[in-house]
Amino acid sequence: MATATYPPPPPFYKLYKDYLQDPKSAPEPPPPIEGTYMCFGSNYTTDDVLPSLEEQGVRQLYPRGPNVDYKKELRSLNRELQLHILELADILVERPSQYARRVEEISLIFKNLHHLLNSLRPHQARATLIHILELQIERRRQAVEDIKRRREEAQRLLMESLETLDGH
Repeated sequence: MATATYPPPPPFYKLYKDYLQDPKSAPEPPPPIEGTYMCFGSNYTTDDVLPSLEEQGVRQLYPRGPNVDYKKELRSLNRELQLHILELADILVERPSQYARRVEEISLIFKNLHHLLNSLRPHQARATLIHILELQIERRRQAVEDIKRRREEAQRLLMESLETLDGH
């Protein structure tokens, strides 16, 4: 039995056979998915909301509420992580059979750090977009200045040329 290296295209490619002659002959794309959907056996949602740690079944190690000092909490969790890693090293040397609790605590700290960092992603995206737009504005200002300078230089050369022609 012979097998093809690549499978044949899906049959709906025939809907696009007259696309080059008449681009409007192709079917409209499907509407975007809204709400929840299933993909590879898992449920997903189109709402871009970061679930809380409690919703994920993880104990939160930093204060709840909208006024979280991210810098302070990230530093605190980082110090706590370093301490727990050092304690894990001591336990592995002195009592190797009791390492599991420390590993769980380290995992909990990592999950809290990860959640704090993910909650900063929208701010990071806005700051990145602002920076990109500021760079574009600066490039356009430079381009306008360059055009003005070249225009003035061209006008100067034209005036010199006219004076030279008038002198003959």
